[in-house]
Amino acid sequence: MTTRPRLLDLCCCAGGGAMGYHRAGFEVVGVDIAAQPRYPFEFHRADALAFVAEHGHEFDAVHASPPCQKYSPLAALYPDRDYPDLVAATRTALVRLGLPFVIENVMPAPLDLARSITLCGNMFGLRTYRHRRFESNVALRAPSHSPHVVRTATTRRRERWEQGWNVSVTGHIGTYCGPEAMGIDWMNGDELSQAIPPAYTEHIGHQLLTYLTGPTGQLTLFEVAA
Repeated sequence: MTTRPRLLDLCCCAGGGAMGYHRAGFEVVGVDIAAQPRYPFEFHRADALAFVAEHGHEFDAVHASPPCQKYSPLAALYPDRDYPDLVAATRTALVRLGLPFVIENVMPAPLDLARSITLCGNMFGLRTYRHRRFESNVALRAPSHSPHVVRTATTRRRERWEQGWNVSVTGHIGTYCGPEAMGIDWMNGDELSQAIPPAYTEHIGHQLLTYLTGPTGQLTLFEVAA
């Protein structure tokens, strides 16, 4: 049996991204500072940056989803809260490690636009748009991005979902439409609101596998300064 390449999933939450990489062909190991009882693969409760410093060399690639609240427009609703700002520190740690990496976050996050792609649920037939940016030292490609023609419900989501609208998977989404919208069937509502659809990382995972195992020259590994 062929051994799957191993991917380290940092700041993994409940494993939306992990499932996509698993479906693409990786053995996935998750790390998060909080307990994740519904994470579907091997899980370690630990500080992500400390874990990658100690164990990162045991893997073939790394995905990281640093906390997004600092960069989200929703942070303006809670101006007194102090949110972690970990994108730069995460990038530095991954560049030093020297493996293919992906850093995911919300659109306003300080990711390197020249080395990023944007993915949307519309690209994968999902009923949520949920734009997310993915920075990588591998030259990733995104699918074509069709115009948004379906309206998105942020309120009265149950009713409007049944009417054929998309939904915004934020706040207390519950589990009446969030699982189908995201392609995730093992999370509660709070976990769904923090997740990325597995379709996104399955798409990226196939490209990482091409870089790791395919013919040379199909994808480029960028030189990124720490």
